[in-house]
This record gives sequence, structure tokens and C-alpha cells, in this order.
Amino acid sequence: MKVEVKTLDAKKSGDVELNDAIFGIEPRADILHRVVTWQLEKRRAPASATRERSDVARTGKKFGRQKGGGVARHGDRRAPIFVGGGKAHGQRARTFGHDLNKKVRALGLKMALSAKAKGGAITVVDNLDVKDGKTKLLAGQLEKLGLAKALFIDGDAINVSFAKASSNLVGINVLPAVGANVYDILHADALVLTRAAVEKLEARFNG
Repeated sequence: MKVEVKTLDAKKSGDVELNDAIFGIEPRADILHRVVTWQLEKRRAPASATRERSDVARTGKKFGRQKGGGVARHGDRRAPIFVGGGKAHGQRARTFGHDLNKKVRALGLKMALSAKAKGGAITVVDNLDVKDGKTKLLAGQLEKLGLAKALFIDGDAINVSFAKASSNLVGINVLPAVGANVYDILHADALVLTRAAVEKLEARFNG
């Protein structure tokens, strides 16, 4: 699949050939759903557990007579009614994440990229250099490109000037190639890749 490469000023800078095995496969909703669900569940922190009767360190010795003491017949100090005792019906520790096969995760990322390519929502740019890291300049360039809510993916590291210029622009997100993920790609209206990002993504799957 041949795609035109542009500069941030919306000028043509050549062409790039996108690998059909990565950008040209047919997306499947079930695979994308599984990967997005896995991602969102992995973000959830596990619920903390409270200490119940069996978890607190207090004596288990019966501390009073069974009868004749004029008080209730308690067995030990771990009971929830005592200070320092265990919590009654406390919160249990839970983990929400589940495992997902690496091949399914890789397939999901390919399908997310392919979905954007199929919908014409992929733009390839030469680089993300923004002069002096000026937000006003970048906003004008994005307007020329027709980009409002977009995810930018760079190479090994995020371009510093672009990160600085885009930090105050709502709807603009930028990631290094290693951080490319299904949820962020599908969530954005448009996907913008640099030449370096295309190379890194193709090397990631071919390696």
C-alpha cells in the first residue's frame, strides 16, 4: 500500500510503501474487543484487602470464664467488636487483569493499524520538528493537515519540540513507536505516523 508522505506544513515529501501484512489486513471486531478489554483491565489497580479475624495477630486464648463473669462469653480478642480485632465482612483482595496471548495482542495492533488505513485515517509525515516548539505554529500546521483529534506516533523517542508545542493542544496525543497500542489508536480520530515510526512498527512485527 503506497501512501503519500507529507511535512507538517502539508507539503508533499515523497511516498512510502506500507506493509500489507501490517496495514492491509481485514480488521475483526472480536479481536479488537478482546485486546481493548485486556488493556483497560490491566489499568485497574487491585482492590486492597482488610484484615479479618484470621489475619490479625492477637491471642486466641479464652480470656474469661464461660459463666459467672457478668459479661458476654467471648473466645478471643480477634472478634470484630474489640479494638484491634479483625474487620467483619471486610473487603477482599481482587485482581481484575487477565492474560492474553502475545499473538492475539500483536494481531490486535495490526488490525487497529489496518482499520485506520482502511478508513483513510492514516497520515505519514516526514518528521515532527516544530520550530522553537511553538504551540501557535503547530496549531496552524495541524489546521492545514485537517487534524483535530489525532494520535502521533514517532520513532524511538518522542520529538522534544513537538511534545512541547502539543502539550497545550486538546485532542493531540503523541507516543513513541514502542508505546503504540490498540486502545489509543482506535480512540483517536486520525493516526499520524512518522517515517521512523513506520520503520519501527514494521521491524517490531518482522523481528
